[in-house]
Amino acid sequence: MKKKILKIISAFTVMALLFTGCVGKEDSKKDSGKESDKIKIGGIAPLTGDLAIYGVTATNGAKLAFEEINKDGGILGKQVEYNVLDDKGDNTEAVNAFNKLVSEEVIAVIGAVTSAPSEAVAQPAVEENMPLLTPTGTQLGITEGRANVFRVCYTDPFQGEILAKYTNDTLKAKKVAILTNNSSDYSDGIAKAYKEKAIELGMEVVAQESYPDKATDFRAQLTKIASSNPEVVVVPDYYNTISLVAQQAKEVGIDATLIGGDGWDGVIEQLDKSAYASVEGDVFTNHYSTHDENEKVQNFVKAYKEKYNEDPSSFAALGYDAAYIYKEAIEKAGKTDKEAIIEAMKAIDFDGVTGNLKFDKNNNPVKSVSMIKIVNGKYTLDSVVKPE
Repeated sequence: MKKKILKIISAFTVMALLFTGCVGKEDSKKDSGKESDKIKIGGIAPLTGDLAIYGVTATNGAKLAFEEINKDGGILGKQVEYNVLDDKGDNTEAVNAFNKLVSEEVIAVIGAVTSAPSEAVAQPAVEENMPLLTPTGTQLGITEGRANVFRVCYTDPFQGEILAKYTNDTLKAKKVAILTNNSSDYSDGIAKAYKEKAIELGMEVVAQESYPDKATDFRAQLTKIASSNPEVVVVPDYYNTISLVAQQAKEVGIDATLIGGDGWDGVIEQLDKSAYASVEGDVFTNHYSTHDENEKVQNFVKAYKEKYNEDPSSFAALGYDAAYIYKEAIEKAGKTDKEAIIEAMKAIDFDGVTGNLKFDKNNNPVKSVSMIKIVNGKYTLDSVVKPE
C-alpha cells in the first residue's frame, strides 16, 4: 500500500514539474515578446570625473533626442530603451561598459565620448560587429579599418587643417606658434596637422612648446613663445587647461590671438567675469553655434534649454544628432539587424543640428566647421568653413 501511495505521489510530482515547466516557458515567451517591443541602444560616457562635463552634456543631448523619437512613435513602431553607462573617462571602464551593454543585447552603441575610451571600445565593437557611433571622439584612428565604427564629429587632423586655413585666410597671420599637451593624442593630432598646413600655406612657425598632462603653470613655455612675437598661438587642449593658459599668456605679455579645437567649448564657464578679457577675440573650431539661425538648430536649442535650463554645448548637439542618425539608419535598414544598420549608416545623407553629414570611406563625416569667436564673454559665430 505504501509503495502504491508513493507511486501516486511521484506521478503527481512529475506532472506538477512538467506543468511548472510549461508555465515557465509560456512566461518566458511573454517576456520575450515584451522585449521585442523595444529597441535597445546603449551609451558609454564619462558621467563622473574630470571629463564629466562632456559626458553629461552629450548624454543629455542623446536622451532628449530619444525622448522626442519615442514621443513621435519610436523607431519602426517600437520604443527606444537607452541605457548609458559611466566610463569615468577611463579606457578599462569603457571596455567593461561595452561588454555589459553587449550582455544586455543592445543593437547599437553611442560612445564613447572622449577619444581614448572611444579607441578602447572600437576593436571590441569590431569583434561583436556592433554598430558604434562616437558623437565626439575626434582621434583619427578610431574609425580606420573598422567598417562598423562611425563618428558624428570631425577628426583632430581635420580641425588642425581648418585652423591653419582660418589663420591664413581670415586672420592673415604670417608668424604662428604652437603650444601642446605632450601627453594628449587629441592635442598632438591637431597640432601636427596645423603645422603641416600652416607651412604649406606659407606661414612661419616661430615657436613650438609643450607641457605635461595636468600641468597648471605654463609661464615658462609662454615666456619663450612671447619672445618670438607670434601673431597667432594655437593651443589645442580642453577648456579647463585653456582657461589657465589664456590668463597666463596675458601675464607674460602675449598679445597674439589664441586659437584651438572643439575642446575649448566650455572655457568661458571656467572663468570669472574679471578674467573674460584673457580670451577676448580668441577663436576655436566647433560643430555648431547656438546663434545659427537655422530652424533645426533653434528648435533644438529651445527644447534643450527648456529641459536642462542651460544652453546646449556642441557635445550636446553631437549627442542629439547621434541619436537621430541611428533612427534614420535603422529606418533605412527596415530592421534591427546589426549588419543592415551598418550598411545603412554608410549610405546615410543626414541633415542634423551640426549640419549635413555624409560618411567618407573611413566612416568619418564630411561636414562644415563653425568658427566660434569669444566676444565680451560670449560665444559668437564668426564664420562657417566648408570642407574643400
